[in-house]
Amino acid sequence: MAGLAASYGSGAMTNSIAEIEDCPVMLVIGSNTTENHPVIGTVMRRAVLHKGAKIIVADPRRIPLVQDAAIWLRQRPGTDLALVNGLLHVILRDGLQDQKFIDKRTEGFEALKESLKKYDPATVEKITGVPAADIEAAARLFGAAERAGIFYAMGITQHTVGTDNVKALANLAMATGNVGKESAGVNPLRGQNNVQGACDMGALPTDFPAYQKVANPEMRARFAQAWGLASLSDKPGLTVTEMIDAAAQGKLKALYIMGENSLLSDPDLNHLRKALAKLPFLVVQDIFLSETAQEADVVLPSACWAEKDGTFTNTERRVQRIRKAASPPGQAWPDWKIIAELGKRLGGSWGYGGPAEIMEEVAKVTPSYAGINYQRLEELGGLHWPCPDTEHGGTCVLHVDSFSRGKGLFHAVEHAEPAELPDEAYPYTLTTGRILYQYHTGTMTRRAVGLEDMAPECLVEINPADAQSLGLANGDQVRVASRRGEIQAKAWVTERVGRGVIFIPFHYAEAAANLLTNPALDPVSKIPEYKVCAVQVAKAA
Repeated sequence: MAGLAASYGSGAMTNSIAEIEDCPVMLVIGSNTTENHPVIGTVMRRAVLHKGAKIIVADPRRIPLVQDAAIWLRQRPGTDLALVNGLLHVILRDGLQDQKFIDKRTEGFEALKESLKKYDPATVEKITGVPAADIEAAARLFGAAERAGIFYAMGITQHTVGTDNVKALANLAMATGNVGKESAGVNPLRGQNNVQGACDMGALPTDFPAYQKVANPEMRARFAQAWGLASLSDKPGLTVTEMIDAAAQGKLKALYIMGENSLLSDPDLNHLRKALAKLPFLVVQDIFLSETAQEADVVLPSACWAEKDGTFTNTERRVQRIRKAASPPGQAWPDWKIIAELGKRLGGSWGYGGPAEIMEEVAKVTPSYAGINYQRLEELGGLHWPCPDTEHGGTCVLHVDSFSRGKGLFHAVEHAEPAELPDEAYPYTLTTGRILYQYHTGTMTRRAVGLEDMAPECLVEINPADAQSLGLANGDQVRVASRRGEIQAKAWVTERVGRGVIFIPFHYAEAAANLLTNPALDPVSKIPEYKVCAVQVAKAA
């Protein structure tokens, strides 16, 4: 969000999922789409099979989408920015840029052009490990396309240069004129079903709903009036990672965790466990007694998605209704009701009769949702924001005539190495992610018998050459250690990873990959560098 907002003024997917099927060229980078976003991955594969689309996959692993790709760029983990700059270098060198779009709708191009001179294919090959000829071929395919779309996920963002990675992709789309038209654009694929909606509703430390800044006195006055308050603070809150550090330092008195299993999903879990132990008061609101909930002073049992009414706003900015299909068990309540009751006990006067009334308030205070209400959602089956009034049909494609910030801004961003690189003591690079049959921290999927049967245990992916040098066979128990912790799990000897790279999914509490990961942060978004750290690997005794 930070990178796209800086470039375009809005941090959201610029196009809709349906348009993917007519996208002739796609760059998929940092996204194992068919496993992590199977519906979107299916649409991409359909575009290849039925419409002749060409996919460029940029990924250190041989992900399943590689079999459908026209070109596979296997970059060294942590070198995405150099790779994208290399593609841009070739596009500008060969005159494939959309100069008319650049001149009319952007600024900062000359500074970008100057910065790209040193990212020639030969230099980028040395940085990334991707053959110069493949960089040239991918750049020509993307640059010459009438329409081309960029699709990325946490393989791009979970780095110390994650925000700059996104800015580089925004540069690529603007330089080729692939913003503001159908079946193109820059499309971040959200990691969960309502991540976009949570951000839209102000679940960010710097923002009110719809990205209206708490630092803006006009915004504070508007929301104070809407909520019946005398004033609101202009002080931004802490990010997740900053909260944990504050707890470790004894500066945080209480923490309220909702729908998040931090003791599996956060980096450097030993540090996190020590930080939570220092907290005077921990509240966890969840549908199951997760690993994190087991450490709480108070657990607030909440209803799952099928046990409540409301809306989700998905990755393509589509606001959709969810409808209660079953009653929640025991003392579980819908999240909105729990929060409203807490608000009352803290002195608020929150008298919502249900989610529909909350949505009415959303429309009043959130300009991009102003035309969205339950009646329209029932009639239309969903609306893409921005939807400024009740006569508006929603917006599938963003930035058609102008960017949210006016002109799009090019950023000259430079490659920087990850915070931790392999060395003699820790000679392998660990990268983490998800697999098809498990989801996030397994709080739900590991209770589903069919899914657990398909993927019951953690597998450490290791290249055959590395396995041979370590004396490992497929199925052996291995010990993987970083400077922060160690785990044991079963080896999967496979060509999916290159030499020197280890992949571990983070779903499994009994072999928690995030005991190993590096808490080094992107300085802007404060996202940890989950995708690269140094580890040692050995056969378990």
